[in-house]
Amino acid sequence: MRAATKITIIGIGYKPFDKKAWEIVLNSDVILASRRLYEVYQRYDGFDAVKGKVMVHDNISETIKFIHDNCETKKIVLLASGDPLFSGIGRKAVEEFGKDAVEIIPDMSSVQVAFSRLKEPWDDAFLISLHGGPDPAKRRRLPYEINDIPSLVEKHNKLAVLTDKENNPTAIARTIMDSATVRSPRVSGPIMYVCERLGYEDERITGGLPEDIAKQVFSDPNVVIILGQLSEVADPKPPVTSFGLRESEMTHSAGLITKDEVRAVTIHKLRLPQKGVLWDIGSGSGSVSIEAARLFPGLKVYAIEKDRARIADITENRERFKTYNIEIIEGPAPDVLNTLPNPDRVFIGGGSSRLEEILACISSAMPSGITVINATQLETLSKAIDGLQKAGFVSDVSQVSVSRGKAVGKGNYLSALNPVFIISGIKDGEGGQI
Repeated sequence: MRAATKITIIGIGYKPFDKKAWEIVLNSDVILASRRLYEVYQRYDGFDAVKGKVMVHDNISETIKFIHDNCETKKIVLLASGDPLFSGIGRKAVEEFGKDAVEIIPDMSSVQVAFSRLKEPWDDAFLISLHGGPDPAKRRRLPYEINDIPSLVEKHNKLAVLTDKENNPTAIARTIMDSATVRSPRVSGPIMYVCERLGYEDERITGGLPEDIAKQVFSDPNVVIILGQLSEVADPKPPVTSFGLRESEMTHSAGLITKDEVRAVTIHKLRLPQKGVLWDIGSGSGSVSIEAARLFPGLKVYAIEKDRARIADITENRERFKTYNIEIIEGPAPDVLNTLPNPDRVFIGGGSSRLEEILACISSAMPSGITVINATQLETLSKAIDGLQKAGFVSDVSQVSVSRGKAVGKGNYLSALNPVFIISGIKDGEGGQI
């Protein structure tokens, strides 16, 4: 039986309440709002009738704790900005309380409103959030950072950015100006639009080149829309990204590279999403990271490697293939993993004395997804299967044996490479397969 809904999240900011939302507000016991949204809500018709129910909480943890303590006895409404599931508190609420306990009534998102003000279609835009939270000491790690913007503009040509006080329009403009990427022959300077205080009486839209925007100061909240401008000499055909880079095309040392045939099977087993986060642990030359990042520009790839020489190889390969959606993380796993955004996919490129610790860390950071481990030793195979099962994954094993043609004298023979075990761990958050 479906549980009775006790928490309703209502988006506000752009449209009046519809009949359903207003009835829920009237029948609620408590209305939770941040200080900014409380000011917005005061402009709504009917506010005076319910203002005695409103509680202002600026701290998300405080808000979540209040809901936990009261959702069984009180009908709670939580006010959110725009669409609660678009980089908003809706995701957090569903994770905390479950889908059956939460009802969401969205308003328009700020990005949707921004594009409508510009009269610019947005079904082909790439959307990112640089909103790391109000407390600088507790800023969350985001899938994309401000330094990723120039390469994202070059790849997608239309970008919408949710900002905050640190990652503000002026800082974004300066980042674009400082980037060699946007000064390449393919791009002749993007146009930036800063959409300030959308839905307020002092709403303002400012457009210009990055050098114009960099000289100005803008009010919060705001959204930045960036439109890349292709130069007249640019090739109108989009670049073709092919699957199947060869080992000889990438910098690597001492044979530390996932062989072509094994890499193909590994990427197949990972079933990479179009967008999300991939951890490549023990990245080596970065061959799996490079291949994945080229195939899926919307994927944020973290290449994790502790060896300085290998990091130099990864860095050179990233520059060669312009895969700027790869971020290189120097340090041993699992020590550096807790600073990263939760992954959707994980690849572990070999054995580690701390494999069980690494898998436990992955399990806690990834409620659902796929982890793939490549192993050449039987001992690593055994530890991988055992570690995945302990971490709550359903495991599967394949062996890839590759022989390559080799000329010897006047004849051609097959020369065998070391066989590789490919161990897949799959979970969907409920213990089953995805």
